[in-house]
Amino acid sequence: MSYFNGLGMNLGNLSRLSNAESRSITAENPDGSKSGGAKFIPREDDPVSYPATELGKGWKCQPYCQIKPGEIKTIADIDGPGAIQSIWCTGGISRFIILRIYWENQPFPQVETPICDFFALPWGDHHLPRTNPDFYPVVNSMPVAVNPLNGLNAFWEMPFRKHCRITVENRHAGETINLYYQINYTLTDIPDDAALFHAQFRRKNPLDAKTPYTILDNVSGQGHYVGTVMGWGINNCGWWGEGEIKFFIDDDDEYPTICGTGTEDYFCGSYNWDLNGYKTYTTNFAGMHQVIHPDGLYNSQQRHAMYRWHIMDPIRFRKNLKVTIQALGWRDRGKFLAHRPDISSVAFWYQQLPSSQFPPLPGVEELEVI
Repeated sequence: MSYFNGLGMNLGNLSRLSNAESRSITAENPDGSKSGGAKFIPREDDPVSYPATELGKGWKCQPYCQIKPGEIKTIADIDGPGAIQSIWCTGGISRFIILRIYWENQPFPQVETPICDFFALPWGDHHLPRTNPDFYPVVNSMPVAVNPLNGLNAFWEMPFRKHCRITVENRHAGETINLYYQINYTLTDIPDDAALFHAQFRRKNPLDAKTPYTILDNVSGQGHYVGTVMGWGINNCGWWGEGEIKFFIDDDDEYPTICGTGTEDYFCGSYNWDLNGYKTYTTNFAGMHQVIHPDGLYNSQQRHAMYRWHIMDPIRFRKNLKVTIQALGWRDRGKFLAHRPDISSVAFWYQQLPSSQFPPLPGVEELEVI
């Protein structure tokens, strides 16, 4: 019988036995140790465990952690070899909650993004009214699922050989947040050709005039690009999504190797997503799953959330990669308009180490959605 390390899970290999070890980190078992869960003893003076004080140990005594303003909390610290296989979280989700992942004891993160954007919710904020369903979209895709009300799930496989550390930062001023989370992982052998998961957030508000938006740049080494999340806030009237996405691969200079045909085309839609008004959708590999707009189909101040996963068609590079997209709409005389929207993005890719340090994350004022 050939050896199976328990990675690359799918229906075709689900019946195969493996010596991989299953582990899970939660607030109830913060180090993921074997037989380490449900050990907290509830206390009357502890707001987290207070509801269980009459029932005692083992009765949901530590379902979440609290993160104070300005605090960076380590929620996972794992020695390898192994792989993250799924992440679930909910609670105080907003642009001011920053997710970071560090692989192999690197001094800077290989994943750095507001937690809502990581789960394809660029306009997500737990302060928004539950009475408006537009603010709480559902995502039903293969690597990311968002379920009512704000159940955030990621199924990216994230292998590591030596070490994994995951932190969450609270940038809210004066507000402690509650974070519920579960990180499921396996301890197992990692193949030599397995690359490391990366995710990088960017935002430009507003975009500079007649300048393509940069989704990703300064990536060097060998790897493959696997996904894009975008938030697009429209600051002009009219249709806005004619811009081409471009992938500059392995020393492409002025001209890219891959050039798209339009923004909605890249996200696997067409013709403005206009079916008597914007039609949202969420599928395994692509979606335009949220539209927030004033009265009128093409009025200014629309906000859109979109994702495209390159799971069946990863963009492979050997030396370097740059990804840009144009902000392009229409003038009333039949010519293109290079407009200036509020654009945010998360780029997802795998690559070998060493990877380049990311540009500084925007500050609180630059992150805020108004």
